[in-house]
Amino acid sequence: MIAETVCSAVSAAGLGIALVTAYRKRFLTATRIAAYALVPIALVMTGVVEWLAGTAFSPTAWAGFGLLGLSWVLFMTTRAVERRRGGTRQERKERKQQRRAAGAPAQPGTVAPTAPAPSLGSGSRPAARPAAAPKSDDDFSDIEAILKKHGI
Repeated sequence: MIAETVCSAVSAAGLGIALVTAYRKRFLTATRIAAYALVPIALVMTGVVEWLAGTAFSPTAWAGFGLLGLSWVLFMTTRAVERRRGGTRQERKERKQQRRAAGAPAQPGTVAPTAPAPSLGSGSRPAARPAAAPKSDDDFSDIEAILKKHGI
């Protein structure tokens, strides 16, 4: 009974504010305020407020909301752990099989035994290049092979 009275008062106050706003020739804002003001009285008329009042004082309902919250926390925790690990167990197994089939190293970040050692020189300026050798027909054979590979 009190909730219905409060909702009616809130709706009436909101409609009053909408009328003042419309009087100031701000019709779009007044319409939006009126729309918000009609929501509480609509909830009273549909019976939602009565249902909420009955639910608010029910220990069983609060226990149910608590369980919903707990399940949400558990779900989000498992999602976070899954993202840190890089997917589900099946997805990790499939990626591992694909790496083995492709001949890639099993662990990310490992280096193949035949790979050259990384250079540790300064990264801010390029290394000095040796003097260019005189060009011959062999220099363009690599370029021709690349162009043929791409169909150019």
